[in-house]
Amino acid sequence: MSRDGAIAVIDSGVGGLTVAKEIMRQLPEERIIYVGDNARCPYGSKSPEEIRTYSFQMIDYVMTTPLKALVIACNTATAVVLEEAISYLPLPVIGVIEPGARAAVSVTKNGRVGVIGTETTIRTKAYERALLRAEPDLYVVGKACPAFVPLVESHQASSEEARQVVKESLASLQGENLDTLILGCTHYPLLAPVIQEVMGDGVRLINSAEETSRELSLQIVSTEAGKKLEQVQHLFVTSGETERFRLIAEEWLGSKVDVIHHTLEKSVQP
Repeated sequence: MSRDGAIAVIDSGVGGLTVAKEIMRQLPEERIIYVGDNARCPYGSKSPEEIRTYSFQMIDYVMTTPLKALVIACNTATAVVLEEAISYLPLPVIGVIEPGARAAVSVTKNGRVGVIGTETTIRTKAYERALLRAEPDLYVVGKACPAFVPLVESHQASSEEARQVVKESLASLQGENLDTLILGCTHYPLLAPVIQEVMGDGVRLINSAEETSRELSLQIVSTEAGKKLEQVQHLFVTSGETERFRLIAEEWLGSKVDVIHHTLEKSVQP
């Protein structure tokens, strides 16, 4: 771990920007290196072996730069590789599932919690295990929403098509009497206004970004508080189309960003 290193954030695409934005808010003095594997997104329908390979390609890429921590912002990758990455890397490694589960447990009033995510995230029951470890009496229901990530990646999160897809995808959750819904994919907060409209004001949406960033702040040695903020220059890397990534990133982060392209290659995996 490098005391003065950057914080790496890796994701299957643009979804991890929701986590990066919260890190920037909570830790404005820290430099972020963000890598999105947009060329191979979504990860949710891929095999665990593919997800592992792609995740470690991103990890090996960011490890060529001095780092103080790694955030696996992709829920699918967190479910598949978090424990291995923690044992492999000599620095703090933080996923998004445990922080999201803790946040849900802290806000639910009726003990009925829903989780929406990719097919792999829901199939692994990673959120369900994390939730029930924290509160064994919870009622938990999961729902895979594979159509959500392509909507976000194609910059259609605010479209009428997105509204219709979200309505159809969440129909089965309408009668579950949920008061809390975990957005179990970092892409999903970009659809939050539509999801909230469909689920109603009585359902609290949980975006794990805030809790993940809080955990990160507890695990790292922060850069000196006196550092001039204008010196912080974040790096954004995508394996896909840079212009589309830039448009979504600038819209979500509310600032100009520079994006570079990098083709992720075979990694030396543990």
